[in-house]
Amino acid sequence: MDLLEDYLADVRAHGAVFCQSVAEPPWAVRFADPAPLALGATLRGECWIVRAGTAPVRVRERGIVLVRGLRPFTVADRPDTEAQVVVQSADDCWTTGDGPVARGDDLLLGPRTYGFGPDGSDLFVTAEYPLRSDVSGRLLRALPEVAVIPPEPEFAPLLDLLAVEVGREEPGQQVVLDRLLDLLLVRALRAWFGRPDVEAPPGYRAPADPRIARALRLMHARPDHPWTVASLGEEAGMSRAVFARRFASLVGQPPLVYLTEWRMTIASDLLREPGSTVAAVARRVGYADGFAFSNAFKRVRGVPPSDLIGSRR
Repeated sequence: MDLLEDYLADVRAHGAVFCQSVAEPPWAVRFADPAPLALGATLRGECWIVRAGTAPVRVRERGIVLVRGLRPFTVADRPDTEAQVVVQSADDCWTTGDGPVARGDDLLLGPRTYGFGPDGSDLFVTAEYPLRSDVSGRLLRALPEVAVIPPEPEFAPLLDLLAVEVGREEPGQQVVLDRLLDLLLVRALRAWFGRPDVEAPPGYRAPADPRIARALRLMHARPDHPWTVASLGEEAGMSRAVFARRFASLVGQPPLVYLTEWRMTIASDLLREPGSTVAAVARRVGYADGFAFSNAFKRVRGVPPSDLIGSRR
């Protein structure tokens, strides 16, 4: 049972936006409209992540940072350096200050590479990662706004390859970059949630107990089954009471609370699919009728399921 695999099952980079910044201190780049998740890596030098309402966070050389949420943030050589470049999107960036404004191609040094000169001492790579499903959203919500993963030997081969590939234009280049991003994201998440001082998503560490892992696997694989604490305990080879205590201890929630939240997470994605109906989704997540499902969905999500029909994240 691998919850990280479940959370990332539908998360694949496709045409991910990369931006390689070359700069000499003092420097600062502001990302004005970031994606739900941005991954950054300092390939040379170090940097700070600055965001309104949170303390600045330092990223050491060869470290990785995950920035969650849609609020603007700044990457800089020091926390107090004013932004010299604003990035609105992959095709829209400009300089700030009193001098003439340089835009887009004026700052382009090479493929996906921006800066004021090719010989800057600092090199920072960012990639935006769209996360559109509610299943992956469970993982996203478990992250802080800024998560810094210190340099680790296992990151080195990926970062070396990224440094080479991000500035190239070869056949299949975007596919190579997208897959590199997938690998870095999984490695970074695994390193972050592996820390003992970090609160992982519900159930993330439960696979350490094979019996609880079996119950989780069954809930994830068959959310439409009429599970009870007793039936799940039986599948896990434990008494009802022992299973309930062990499950809550490892997962952080009682079994049926976890099951209901998982069902509503899946339902949120299903409701957004073209042609979906409340009744059809209700059956796929274990409810005999749309009325009972609607009540449960509104209790957990705060809105009726009909509000999600035809919507997009």
